[in-house]
Amino acid sequence: MKTKLFVHGHVQGVGFRYYAQTMAIQHNIKGWAKNMDNGSVEIVADGEGKQVASFIEKMKTGSPLAQVENIEQMDYESDEALSAFDIRY
Repeated sequence: MKTKLFVHGHVQGVGFRYYAQTMAIQHNIKGWAKNMDNGSVEIVADGEGKQVASFIEKMKTGSPLAQVENIEQMDYESDEALSAFDIRY
């Protein structure tokens, strides 16, 4: 299951992408996280359905200093080969 998330709130400058990477590794998720110009974080997550669902639940809480207000979720179709969970700049 591949999905794309846009996480809104106070999610930049608070270790959110590193938190997402840690949670992705724990949930066997491949993909990436990237800060967006509008202050949100874009995440692509690829994994088994239950693992992706659990990962998304962790994203709703966020890192200790984050304040997640909203998460937009959409299906993501891409031929991009994902071998790990990366932080993109």
